Amino acid sequence: MKTYLVTGGAGFIGSNYIHYMFKKYGNNIKIINVDALTYAGNPENLKEVENKDNYEFIRADICDKEAISKIFENNDIDRVVHFAAESHVDRSIRNPEVFVQTNVLGTAVMLNCAKSAWELEDGSFKPDKKFLHVSTDEVYGSLEEDGEYFYETTPYAPHSPYSASKAGSDMLVKAYMDTYHFPANITNCSNNYGPYQFPEKLIPLIINNALQGKNLPVYGDGKNVRDWLYVEDHAKAIDMVQEKGKLFETYNVGGHNEKQNIEIINIIIETLQEMLPENDPRKKLVSKDLITYVEDRKGHDRRYAIAPDKIKAEIGWEPEIMFKEGIRLTIQWFFENEDWMKNVTSGEYQKYYTDMYSGK
Repeated sequence: MKTYLVTGGAGFIGSNYIHYMFKKYGNNIKIINVDALTYAGNPENLKEVENKDNYEFIRADICDKEAISKIFENNDIDRVVHFAAESHVDRSIRNPEVFVQTNVLGTAVMLNCAKSAWELEDGSFKPDKKFLHVSTDEVYGSLEEDGEYFYETTPYAPHSPYSASKAGSDMLVKAYMDTYHFPANITNCSNNYGPYQFPEKLIPLIINNALQGKNLPVYGDGKNVRDWLYVEDHAKAIDMVQEKGKLFETYNVGGHNEKQNIEIINIIIETLQEMLPENDPRKKLVSKDLITYVEDRKGHDRRYAIAPDKIKAEIGWEPEIMFKEGIRLTIQWFFENEDWMKNVTSGEYQKYYTDMYSGK
C-alpha cells in the first residue's frame, strides 16, 4: 500500500485530488493530508472521506520544519503531492510577503524533509519515492493574442507577486533535481474550476453573485483570456505524472478551453438561466444586466494558453471534460451544495474548524 503525503489537501484542487484518488484506488492507498487551514482550507471539503481508516488529517503549516519532519519520521511516505500554496493574485498584490513565506520557504521545507527521509548513505534515494510539485502557468508570464502557447521550454516571466513566488518554488524543485538528483516532477497547470472552489475565484464568484442578483465584476475590458481545466482532469494528470512520468521532467497540464473572462460570465449566466426551474425565484435575478466593469487588476496578464503536447505524447493524458460540460457539472454541484457555499461565504466553516483543532 502506497502512502501519499498531500499538502494543502483541504483546499480546492487538493480536496478534489483526494476524492479522485480514493475513487480510483479505494483502500489500496493511504493519504495523509497536511493543511494549515488558512481561509481557503476547509475540511468540510473532505467530509465524505474523513472517517476512512486509510485517511489522516494533520493540521500543520508547511513552513514548520519540526512538524513536517515528524510526519516523515512517523510514516513511510512513498509519494508527496505538494499543492499547498497561497494562490490568489489579488491577495498577493496586497500582501506579497505571505506568498513568499508559504510558496518559497514552505516548498524548501517540504523538499528538505523529503530529502532527509528518502536519502541513502551514498547520496542516492530509496527506490520508488516521488515528489510532485504542483505549479501554475502564470510563471510563464503573459501571451499576446496571436495564437502562441506556453511550452515546458518557455522562459519564466512572472508578473505578479503570486506568480513570482511560484516561479521561485519551481526553481527550488529544479535545483534539488539538478543538485541532488532528487526524485521529483513539476506540473504547471492552467486555470482550474469545479466543485469546492473558494468563491473569491472567478467562476464560483459569478455563480454565487448571479444567484443573489449581485453585481458581476469584470476587470478592465473583460477580454483577458484564460485556459480552463476541469479540476478532476487535473487530478487525473497528477496521478498519471507520478506513476508514468519521467523523473526530473516538467509537464504542462492544459485544458484546451481558452475563453475571455467576459465569455465565461456570459456562459455562466446563460447556463444558470437554462438550468434553473421556472418556479425558482432566482431565475429572475440572473441577468446580464448585473455585469459591472471595474478598474483592471495591477499587472493583469492578458492571455494564458498551455500546450499540453508533452504530457499527451509521453503519458497519454489529455483533458476529457470540455467547458460546456464542465460548467454544467460545476453549477449542478453548487445547486446541490448550497449549505457549503453559505458556510464558506459567511466564514462559519473557519470558526467551527478553528475551534475543533484548537481543542475548544
